[in-house]
Amino acid sequence: MPLIKKENQLFWKKRTPSESLASYASWLFGIIVLLISAKYVSDRTTWEFVGDASAQIKDFISRMFPPDVRYFGKVMPALWDTITISVFGTGIAVIISFFLAFLAAKNTTPNAAVRMIVLVFIVASRSVNSMIWALIIVQIVGPGLLASIIAIAVRSLGMVSKLLYEAIEEINREPIEAITATGATRMQVFVYGFLPQVMPTFVGTAVYRWENNIRESTVIGIVGGGGIGLLLNSAINKLAWNQVLTILIVIFCTVVFAEWISAKVRKSIS
Repeated sequence: MPLIKKENQLFWKKRTPSESLASYASWLFGIIVLLISAKYVSDRTTWEFVGDASAQIKDFISRMFPPDVRYFGKVMPALWDTITISVFGTGIAVIISFFLAFLAAKNTTPNAAVRMIVLVFIVASRSVNSMIWALIIVQIVGPGLLASIIAIAVRSLGMVSKLLYEAIEEINREPIEAITATGATRMQVFVYGFLPQVMPTFVGTAVYRWENNIRESTVIGIVGGGGIGLLLNSAINKLAWNQVLTILIVIFCTVVFAEWISAKVRKSIS
């Protein structure tokens, strides 16, 4: 029986025969799709390897320990490159997103055509993974940190712009109307009416995105973007698993530290 709401009260209503039939048919269709999908995956899985997975994991881990502590000296410069990628990529995205968000918000956009163009750009940015952006940009500007910075920036534009323009659309109009009534200029209305309301969201979103970009920057080097990901790819190709473990430890500690900083900043502005 479906749960429906009427006059702010919830109560159960018995389904009609046609509604019950439709419900059973939808469940049956879902189960059939699930079984077909499971069969498709099973046919394309080498179960002999899966059965041997536990022994392979044990052998794999035994080759990773102990970590190569001497390799830390080579990892730290690559880690600095990764942090540089995340900081510059996030910074570029945040600056551009600030303007895109005001163009995309319903209550601040110049017109509907501009808003539609900006929204298409925002959706396109969010639809493509940063690794794919890096693959494309490496072909244009060549391998190195610049390609990774641009890829991180392009990918981050969509998320930061979306969250910010949604915050702009939900702002309280009363302070803006009060400031406008005093005869303030458009710039003064923007500075004293809009900015105080959107800045906490803007800063929180920027820091949160930087935290995510730390993670993405650690692996984006695999496709030629530089940083610790390039070192990780090299260690894997050499089958130097103790060096791989060293890199993974550094990545883990970096991500935890970035999350700690992000949480502190977001807490301070909340």
